[in-house]
Amino acid sequence: MTSQLTPFTDSTPTDFAVPVVVALQQELGATEVLSGDQISAKYLKDWSDERGGIPLALVRPRNTQQVAQVLRICHVHGQAVTPQGGLTGLAGGAVPSEGSVVLSMERMSGITAIDTGSATMTVLAGTPLQVIQEAAQQAGFFYALDLGARGSCQIGGNLSTNAGGNRVIRYGMARELVLGLEVVLADGTVLSMLNQMVKNNAGPDLKHLFIGSEGTLGVITQAVLRLHPGVSGANTALVALTDFDAVVQFLRHAQQSLSGQVSAFEVMWPDFYRAAIAMPGSRAPLPAHHPVYVLLDMQGATPEAEAERFQAMLEQAMEQGWVLDAAIAQSHAETQDFWALRDSVSEMLQVNAPTINFDLSVPISKIGNCVEKLMAVMTARFAHLKVVFFGHVGDGNIHAVVGPIPQDGTTEHQLEEAFYAIVRDFSGSVSAEHGIGLHKKQWLGHSRSPAEMALMKVLKNAMDPGNILNPGKIL
Repeated sequence: MTSQLTPFTDSTPTDFAVPVVVALQQELGATEVLSGDQISAKYLKDWSDERGGIPLALVRPRNTQQVAQVLRICHVHGQAVTPQGGLTGLAGGAVPSEGSVVLSMERMSGITAIDTGSATMTVLAGTPLQVIQEAAQQAGFFYALDLGARGSCQIGGNLSTNAGGNRVIRYGMARELVLGLEVVLADGTVLSMLNQMVKNNAGPDLKHLFIGSEGTLGVITQAVLRLHPGVSGANTALVALTDFDAVVQFLRHAQQSLSGQVSAFEVMWPDFYRAAIAMPGSRAPLPAHHPVYVLLDMQGATPEAEAERFQAMLEQAMEQGWVLDAAIAQSHAETQDFWALRDSVSEMLQVNAPTINFDLSVPISKIGNCVEKLMAVMTARFAHLKVVFFGHVGDGNIHAVVGPIPQDGTTEHQLEEAFYAIVRDFSGSVSAEHGIGLHKKQWLGHSRSPAEMALMKVLKNAMDPGNILNPGKIL
C-alpha cells in the first residue's frame, strides 16, 4: 500500500510536519532531506517524455547504511520511494511518483576495490559508467558495458535495467558483466552478495532478481563487476551490403573468420545512414545509395597484428557477393568518425523532436522481414512522419526513431499499437535494453505471458508487500 499522506506542493507551508519527513530528518540530519524548491527540476524526469508527480522529499544517501535507514523508515510509514540513478533512461523508470521520496544514488560514487588476480572491480551504485571504464583501462583491463550515455549514466541504473549497448554481441548484457551485488530490500534489510567468483552454485543466484527489475524489488548499492583483458584498439570497417539476408550471412562469416572476436556489429538502414551523413561535421565513407550498412569492429590488444586477417575476412565476403563496398578505418581518428555516424542518433533526436524511440528485439533471422513490415506501416499510415531504423542486430535489437510526433494525444498511441503488434507477431520483445518503466507497461503483455506476469506480481508482493519501491513501474 502506498502512502496516503498529502503530497507536497508549492502551496504546502512546511512539509517538515509530515511524520515520514520528520523521521528521515531525525535519522539523517535536517540538511540531508530536501523538499519543495530545494529539489532541482532535474530529479523530476529522465530522458523519456514521461512526467511523474511532485515528490514529497529528496534524499541523497552517502552509504549503504543510510539507504537502509531511508527504506526502513519509509517501509514503516508506507511511504513510496523512487530510486534514481543517472536519469538517462528512456522508459520513465526513474520518474517520481506523486508524493514519493526520491532516493538519488548520485553521492554513492566511487570504486571500492580492483582485484587484478580475480579480474573484478567493486563499485558503488552511483558510479558513472565512464569512470568505471577508465579505471579498468588504467588497471590494464576492459569493462565491456558501453552505451552513448556513458558519461552520465550510473552503474546501479545500468544493472537495474540490464543495459545492453554496443558490445553485447561479444560480451553479453549487463547481467553477464556482474558477479555480485549488495542490495537493500524494501524493509531496510541489507543483502550482502558481493561474490567475486564466476562459479558459485550455492543455491539460486539471488542477484538476478534485481538485475532488470528497475528498482521495484530492491535498491542496488554496490556491485562486483567482471573485467576482461585490456584492449588497445580495434580494426573497424563500414560495409555496404546487398540486403538483410546478406547481413546475417556476413555476421556469421565474420564471427567464424575472426574466431568470435567481433566486438560490435551495428546495422544502419539507408534512412539512418543518409540522416547521419547529413549532420554537421559528418562525412560519408561510402555512397548513400546502398540497401543496408554495417559498422563492425574487432577489438584486441594488438589490432595492427590482426589487420591482415580482418581485411581478408572482408575480401572473402565480397567474393561471396554479400558485400558491395567497404571502407576500413586507417587510423584512430577514422574509427571515431565511423562511430560518430552511428552515435549521431542523439542529434537526430533533437532535430526531429518530439520523437518516439522504439527499442525492439526479434530473432535475428526475422529482423529483415520485421523491419519491412514496420516500414510498410509507416508508408501506409504515417507517411507524414520521418523514421530511421538502426540497431545492434548481432543481438537481435532494432531501434527506430519516429518524429516529429504531433501532440494530438492519439498519434503516439497509434504508432506504438501498430509497432508492438508487429513485434508480438514475430514473438519479439517490446523492450530489448531500455526497460519497461512507465512508458511500456501497457504493452508488457505483448512480450510476457499471463503466467509470467502473475509470477512477477507474486515476487513483488513477497519482497515489497507495502508496494513502496518504485510503485507503478513495470506492472
